[in-house]
Amino acid sequence: MAIVTLTEMEPGREADVFVLLAGKEELTAKNGKPYWRVVFRDAGRELSFPIWGDSPWAAECRDHWTPGEFYKVRGILRETPFGPQLEIRKIRPVEPDDRADGFDPLMCRRRSRFDPETMFAELLQLVEAEIQPDALRRLVETLLTDNRQAWLIWPAARRNHHAFVGGLLEHTLSVARTCALLADKYRAYYPDMQPPLEKGLAVAGGVLHDIGKFREIGDGPEAAHTPAGALVGHIIQGRDMVREAAQRCPLPGDMLLRLEHIILSHQRLPEWGSPKPPMTPEALIVHYADDLDAKFAMMADILADDPGTGPVTSKKNVLMQPVYRGLPEPRGADGG
Repeated sequence: MAIVTLTEMEPGREADVFVLLAGKEELTAKNGKPYWRVVFRDAGRELSFPIWGDSPWAAECRDHWTPGEFYKVRGILRETPFGPQLEIRKIRPVEPDDRADGFDPLMCRRRSRFDPETMFAELLQLVEAEIQPDALRRLVETLLTDNRQAWLIWPAARRNHHAFVGGLLEHTLSVARTCALLADKYRAYYPDMQPPLEKGLAVAGGVLHDIGKFREIGDGPEAAHTPAGALVGHIIQGRDMVREAAQRCPLPGDMLLRLEHIILSHQRLPEWGSPKPPMTPEALIVHYADDLDAKFAMMADILADDPGTGPVTSKKNVLMQPVYRGLPEPRGADGG
């Protein structure tokens, strides 16, 4: 039997696929008939459909199918009035030998549009070019290289923005680049400001502002919160990681304090997790660079995913507001 991805499955054709069971919920239909609503997905497609109580799979679904686990499924994709559904012929948990047939846990998670190795190299180049003094650059480089494998795969969030493999790296590189641009602009605008704006500190803060995500979010397929992530969060843990690195890479003067403040204040509001608002020019730059990048990604996703066709999207989205997509192009006189 051909092995394809769920994304590649064609209606009416039987195939084997590797999928993540992303959800399982026990429900009752309006007519009182019980069923399980299951959600299978890979990186590019998600299928949600019922397993009815009188189905031959009902008992196995109830007793053995575990959300967050991977399965090999033989099935047929069916188009129905309720959307595409998977007619299951065989199903079993993924086994170690399935890797020889192409199974990879990351195949069931969305990925960054950009190559992670290339992004990581670009981030290192940015650090090398833009961060001074040398002690600060060494600290940032240490936190990059010590966590290299995590940087290549970690999501920036569980949902909302950059919630995919490589998302944290994509977001971080974008934020750090914006910090460098804004630091250059405002140093030129305010050349006499005392103390002067430290571009290297702003860029370092942009690189490290979310590093606590490595301890907040687990590396499982659903990117669930770790216990420390649920109880402490990424902001305090990010500050802790910087302090730990500073034991090996000491910083001069009050630079460590100013870097810690950037991390602690980058979300600005207590209800967003920050114990302090931005109180330095560098912290202000990092906050707005981070906020802009996150919200721009959210708006781009809304425009890409909203099912409507009118000039304005629904307000049922992560920004809780409609987004204007524009009027359709006028048709020519000949109807073309």
